This record gives sequence, C-alpha cells and structure tokens, in this order.
Amino acid sequence: MTVRQSAGAAAALTAALLAVLTLPGAAASAEPEPERACTAGTGPYQRELEAHLRRPVDGVQSKADCVAVRAFQRGQGVTPADGYAGILTFRTMTAVAARANPNAAGDCPVREHRVTCVDMERQLLWVQSGRRVVFAPVPIRTGRDDQETRPGWHEIYWRSKDHVSTLYDDSPMPYAQFFDGGQALHGRPGQLFEHGGSAGCVNLSVRDAERLWDLLTEGDAVYVWGVKPGTDD
Repeated sequence: MTVRQSAGAAAALTAALLAVLTLPGAAASAEPEPERACTAGTGPYQRELEAHLRRPVDGVQSKADCVAVRAFQRGQGVTPADGYAGILTFRTMTAVAARANPNAAGDCPVREHRVTCVDMERQLLWVQSGRRVVFAPVPIRTGRDDQETRPGWHEIYWRSKDHVSTLYDDSPMPYAQFFDGGQALHGRPGQLFEHGGSAGCVNLSVRDAERLWDLLTEGDAVYVWGVKPGTDD
C-alpha cells in the first residue's frame, strides 16, 4: 500500500466514525438525563427538616428546601425520595441526629451486658453494650393508643425468623424477637409508619430487623421507656 493509499484509508475511517457519532441516537445517549424538578409541597415536618438541613426555618417549602430534603432522602435510602417532609423522613432525621450519642439523656440504663434500648418518645431503637453503641439508632413504630408497648425491663424469650401472626390476619412478622407477652421486635413490610401505630410490637424496617436479628439472641435484655407521641400517659 502506497503512502497516498494509506492516507486515503485513514481519512475514510475517520469519516465513518464521524458519521456514527452524529447519528440521532448517539448524541442523546451520551448525555445524562436532566434532573427532574423537585415539586413536593410543604410537609408536616417542614420546620424540623429545615432546621436539621440548615435551611431558613419558615415552615414553607421552597424549591431549594425541596432539593435539600430530596438529597437527604437519597443519602439515607428513604423512598420515595421526592423532597416531601413526611413522617418517615422526619423519623429518619431523628435517628441520624441521635447517632453521635443516642443515650445523651441517660434514659437507657447502662449495663455491662448488651441492652436493646427502645425510646418511645423519639421512636428510636439502638443497642448498647456498656456505654458503647453496637447498633446505631434506627426509626421504629411502637404501639398505638390502648395497645401501647409495655415499658420497663424485658428479655428476649423466643425468636421466629419467618413468623406470621395468627392473631392479626396472618400478618407477616419477619425476624420476630419476642420480649414480653406476645410483643416482639420485628420487621414490618411496606411503609413503616402507615396506620399510626402497632398493636404493641416494636416495628422496624425489614432491613433493620434483619440486622438486629443477626446481633441479638435469646436472653438479651430489652429496656422500653417514654410515651409514644399521640398516645395517653
């Protein structure tokens, strides 16, 4: 092949590549999809989220507020991540805010052995061994009015990984760890905070319940205190 032929072949190859790159679909696939506008309205926990995210606290959703809440939801795995300051986002925010020192108020007794702490006021659960937190705080749902979770000291006496309730219409209770007269720590499939409260159990997301199952065992201590917001003393 002569030098002239070689140059001609290279030019033809370059032209072919340019033709492919300028096809209608090629340019579109190379560009990322634009971010959808954040359009969620003002949520019931707007002020709390604004304060946590260091936004101007006025209780009214702005476009920038919406974007900040949505970024928080995405970072914490809250779905849907739509920028709405609803109860799941608020409870998740409460757990995040408590991570540095969930027992700062000293409400959960410190023991040498492992203690699962259930704070009904903040709707949080964590596990501590001595003063060391071995399971970081996560949002929970405790009992509704007239079916409150029983406060005080308890002990896990039975565990049932794939438990199904025979009392409440065959409701699934994955990773159930029973601690007092039928009340258990267990996962709740679907939205954790639907319908206000449990029938006395301590509900967690299924993911958190599975992690807790892997940590605890029969005989472990559970301590419950406080009053769930919206229930009687």
